[in-house]
Amino acid sequence: QVQLVESGGGLVQAGGSLRLSCAASGSISRINANGWYRQAPGKQRELVTTITSGGSTVYADSVKGRFTISRDNAKNTVYLQMNSLKPEDTAVYYCTANTWAAVYWGKGTLVTVSS
Repeated sequence: QVQLVESGGGLVQAGGSLRLSCAASGSISRINANGWYRQAPGKQRELVTTITSGGSTVYADSVKGRFTISRDNAKNTVYLQMNSLKPEDTAVYYCTANTWAAVYWGKGTLVTVSS
């Protein structure tokens, strides 16, 4: 089992920045990838970015060049640096952790970008 707790969400003006954190606990050694997803009001949940244990990353086209995923293995924490935020980035952001057996989800953190 893996437990994930997100933090760092909040209200920010368009053009601003936020850094989300995702602290993992439990069977950390079994994690082979992490990701961030988001769900805007009235919309389906969508992939934002992923990072493998080897450091390979993938980004949604809508966030390329603005968002950066990173991980601190010593702290068992994954980060999402979000710059040049837009109102359309408003959503609940969820952290995920993949093992060979399952995908684990955090409870989410709300990001609101005002225009």
